[in-house]
Amino acid sequence: EEGDDPPKEEPWETALKTTVVDVEAGEFQGHKVSVWDLLHSHYIPEENRRELLELYEAGELTLEQVKTVVSTIVTRAAAAAA
Repeated sequence: EEGDDPPKEEPWETALKTTVVDVEAGEFQGHKVSVWDLLHSHYIPEENRRELLELYEAGELTLEQVKTVVSTIVTRAAAAAA
């Protein structure tokens, strides 16, 4: 049986995992981090993450828009914590 295969990733999920952002703040400073990892970091509240994923999956936000929003949230959260 081939029940061991992980579920297939959705194309939008793959895009989020393969798109990287240069992060200038917080624990990720100076690193290239995937949009997916940033979305699932402690900087992004769960409610925001769900909303962003729903909008992106529905095609209401482009990958570039998600990338910008996530970068902005992480930068602001890191600055507020500093």
